[in-house]
Amino acid sequence: MESSNIKLYVGADFVSAFAMSAFVALKEKQLPFECVTLDLKNRENYQASYRDLSMTCKIPTLVHEDFALSESSAIAEYLDEVAPEGRKLFPADTRLRARARQLQAWLRSDLLIIRRERPADLIYFGTKDTPLSEEALVAVDRLFFVADRLLKGGADHLFGDWSIADTDLAIMLNRLLANGDHVPARLAAYVRRQWDRDSVRPWLDIERIAPTAQ
Repeated sequence: MESSNIKLYVGADFVSAFAMSAFVALKEKQLPFECVTLDLKNRENYQASYRDLSMTCKIPTLVHEDFALSESSAIAEYLDEVAPEGRKLFPADTRLRARARQLQAWLRSDLLIIRRERPADLIYFGTKDTPLSEEALVAVDRLFFVADRLLKGGADHLFGDWSIADTDLAIMLNRLLANGDHVPARLAAYVRRQWDRDSVRPWLDIERIAPTAQ
């Protein structure tokens, strides 16, 4: 893959879980890229120039030469196919790869109540005093069940070796951990391992401006 002319469009606040996933995927592939920011609060992602690029007006969007692609899971799959050299973002085994994609789809399509009550910006800007609702606690129990089932026997990673699904799961768990909500010790240790990866640290090192109180 020609590594020139790669751009990743992300929100200027650098808090999106999906933008982080795409950023980490590019770092794991060791592909140089330019990060282009959009002011989502001022709806720059709905301007015609970006709409014509992304189609869906969502971030992140990857631009590789003359091809633009949105949705972080689709971006990771694309990178594995066009840049097969280096670290794989998904397991080599067909069934494990399918399981990783299943987990990614579930984390994105379910657990909305957790994302609403524990938004990703809490990871960077402090805690939220409001306790989790009963509905959210039920979703948290599902999340812990799935994570515990997949991380059998205290495994360091979900499917033997690291995959991008590890980043996605760790982000979801860290919404709770960073806020001080209860997370089982084994899952908390898993999050810390993922947060210490060389591909994750550059994202964490980005300077962010805390939102002003309304």
